[in-house]
Amino acid sequence: MATPATTTLVIASGNAGKVREFAHLLADLPLQIRQQPEGLEVEETGSTFAENARLKATAVALATGCWALADDSGLAVEALGGAPGVHSARYAATDPERIERLLRELTAATSSERSAHFSAALAVADPSGAIVLEVEGHCPGLILEAPRGNGGFGYDPVFYVPETGLTFAEMDKATKGRIGHRGRAFALLEPELRQLLGAG
Repeated sequence: MATPATTTLVIASGNAGKVREFAHLLADLPLQIRQQPEGLEVEETGSTFAENARLKATAVALATGCWALADDSGLAVEALGGAPGVHSARYAATDPERIERLLRELTAATSSERSAHFSAALAVADPSGAIVLEVEGHCPGLILEAPRGNGGFGYDPVFYVPETGLTFAEMDKATKGRIGHRGRAFALLEPELRQLLGAG
């Protein structure tokens, strides 16, 4: 299913940080990356990350007539029974408030109960809205008692990855791209996307 030499791929997100991260990951592919149209809201009614990614990819592909890549990602914390999960982005109004709520709810948690993982489900829809690729990546870690680092976005300052000794917010782009849940999902997606684009 080859497509033209340079294909427009719309990232199904209004989050500029997320769009930049994807543009970085997709830099080696013959793609023109665009952010989804302003004002386009897709209701995330799925009960899993994969369902929400499919909903967003299909809606954005149909709205733009372009290929679309959507992700739904979030944080699952052991002590909170997997919360905030699919509600990660809606846990509070802003990133600092989301972190504050998370840390407040973990006040009584022991260090072993602070284990957590980020998940990212990716879905690619063709211009007709049909889902043609789906993958999911995970990154295990721990929730710290206080934020560390100034990079990233969302819960990055409190998500600590033991194998690196760093939080997501302390990692450089290359490390986060390799270690992070979105990077791991992308590593599964990239060869299939390359094949789909006829890019070898």
